[in-house]
Amino acid sequence: MKNLLLTLCVALPLLTFGQANKLYRQALRTTDLEERISMLNDVIDLEPNNLDAYFQRGLAKNNSEDFYGAIVDYSKIIVENPDADTYYNRGNSRYSVQDYTEAKEDYAKAYILDDKFIDALYSLACVRLELGEYEKAISDFDKVIKSVPGQPKTYTLRASAYHALENYQKAHIDYSTAILIEKSSENYYNRGVFFMEITRYQDAKNDFNNALFLDKSNAFAYFFRGASSLFLGEDAEAISDFEQVLEFDSTDFDAELGLAIAYINLNDNVKAKHHFDRANNILSIGSNVTSILQYNETYWFQHQYFFFNKAINALVKL
Repeated sequence: MKNLLLTLCVALPLLTFGQANKLYRQALRTTDLEERISMLNDVIDLEPNNLDAYFQRGLAKNNSEDFYGAIVDYSKIIVENPDADTYYNRGNSRYSVQDYTEAKEDYAKAYILDDKFIDALYSLACVRLELGEYEKAISDFDKVIKSVPGQPKTYTLRASAYHALENYQKAHIDYSTAILIEKSSENYYNRGVFFMEITRYQDAKNDFNNALFLDKSNAFAYFFRGASSLFLGEDAEAISDFEQVLEFDSTDFDAELGLAIAYINLNDNVKAKHHFDRANNILSIGSNVTSILQYNETYWFQHQYFFFNKAINALVKL
């Protein structure tokens, strides 16, 4: 009898190990994230030091938008046995909760541990861009492009960093390179917005034409094409585009203000006032316009202040 009891005591850990393995395999097969997390909870209860289970549970939590829970699981692994993949994934979760400083540290550690980990370097460059570390972001994007030269998104992001540094020549080259690699609506749109910022309105309009030719559902491209037409003195074309924007979103106050400006340029004060009133109602200003600061959330105030100030002075008199 004593021998039988000894045999049973030895067999129990083996049974537990087999049970945990079976649960782990089942967890990876299910596509239901809640079910996967529940199964991995059981695995971890049976094997508290199963770091693979923590890693997979971290992934599942991240994908179900429990980013803080994912961070806790990844941190458990990093304390016990740090590796590039776990640092990278914890960086992704931290990025998702806009903890950019800590995400930057995680991406940097992932790349230090594996200098072939280009996704970690790319993410490090992106988070540097978010933090305004433009020169360091450019340096990282340079390395990514050297390793993977055919990705248009990397050129677009590096262009954003050059743009922020007011190096417009290099920004232009990168936006254009992205288009050479892939003539997509998004790439034409991005260069068009850049042209708007540096007041090259005809070039901007040409790019928005191309963007809309490739994707007629891009409401932002209609708005910016309308704005470029407005600055080029092509008010009728601006009206057509701003009306199209309102087809997508009837509460777009920027489009309503664009229409008001275009109509006042055409000396149609009735329609100008109509759209000005609609914009003010959407912005909860009503008829009580006392300062241009009441429009501080609009595109016109933030990007075209002097142009807008002149238009507002005319519109408030209607």
